[in-house]
Amino acid sequence: MTVETHLNGLDHTLSALRAQAPRITRWGATLARRLVDGGRLLAAGNGGSAAEAQHLTAELVGRYRDDRAPFAAIALCAETSSVTAIANDYGYAQVFARQIAAHARPRDVVMLLSTSGRSENLLKAAQAARLAGAHVWAMTGPLPNPLADLADDVLALPGEPCNVQEAQLVAVHAVCEAFEAALPLTARNAS
Repeated sequence: MTVETHLNGLDHTLSALRAQAPRITRWGATLARRLVDGGRLLAAGNGGSAAEAQHLTAELVGRYRDDRAPFAAIALCAETSSVTAIANDYGYAQVFARQIAAHARPRDVVMLLSTSGRSENLLKAAQAARLAGAHVWAMTGPLPNPLADLADDVLALPGEPCNVQEAQLVAVHAVCEAFEAALPLTARNAS
């Protein structure tokens, strides 16, 4: 792949992301409502998607653009002691599912990021989230994929895994934009 080919692929993936703007706006508004009401965001991914999950939760606990109240958001992939203990005792396929079984509640949102939509640990995480009554969102690569089938809502993007992952960072920032725009004034001004 050349640089030109890579960037052309990214253009294609970002065009598809632009078409998802209504979904992203809806996710931001739903997330604002749930987190203001005491819910949490639990996020997970593998590799680069783990980094995006951590990025998302950092923007919610800290801030994205505006100074505002912190919100409950946990990147399950960053819980290294839990991840390694669960992987050792139960297998890597359980690293997120077991954490979700412990932490997820019905008003929570579980965001699972995957460029393939096929990682066994994320599939088991989605199943655990559904059992807990949490709302499951997935950011994935092209459809069809099994993670999209398990999610309540999915933002699926076409393209090579590298382009999907790059576009997922843009999607994370767009969700944060929509989240902050949807916050009630009381939550925007509290810090």
